[in-house]
This record gives sequence, structure tokens and C-alpha cells, in this order.
Amino acid sequence: MFRKPPDAPAGVTVFVAGQPVRMAAGESAAAAVLLAGLGSSRSHPVDGGARLPYCMMGVCFECLMVIDGAPGRQGCLVPVHEGMRIEPMAGLPDLAGAPP
Repeated sequence: MFRKPPDAPAGVTVFVAGQPVRMAAGESAAAAVLLAGLGSSRSHPVDGGARLPYCMMGVCFECLMVIDGAPGRQGCLVPVHEGMRIEPMAGLPDLAGAPP
């Protein structure tokens, strides 16, 4: 299980699938998903299999998720900010009309 040390600084609150998670400013949205214990950050577009962040450096694209309403964001490359909303993404992102 992914856990933070007990003395780790916590500066912002983000919401992962509606659950509040305290994070240090600058940590990634993917780390917030792992800390929240979410079962998956996205589902595979072909077989629906659950996926979670893997490489944590922007190479594998397993961390695609919906961040503040924008689908298909690589959570490992997005630093958290106060009040950020992170939701799992089902299948392929619908990018038509997505916020920039």
C-alpha cells in the first residue's frame, strides 16, 4: 500500500472521487490517487480492466484521469492545488469540448 510518512508536510486538500486527501503542494495528482487507495484511475478502453499510475514520470500513460473536469490528463505530471478534483476516467477520453 502507498503511504506517506507520518511527519510528511500537508499543505493542500484535493478531492479524489469525492474523498478529501491532504497533500503537500507540488505533489502529483497520481500520488493523490494512490494515497486515496482508489481502485483505479482509469479503465482500459478495450477490455475495461482497471489501471493505476505506474511509472510516475509521464512515459506509460497509465495515469490518465479526469482532473478538474479535463479528461485524459496525465496525473503524474500535474501538480496538486487546493480544491483540485480528481476522478477516474472510463475508456478513451472525450476531448470534444474539454477545457484546455
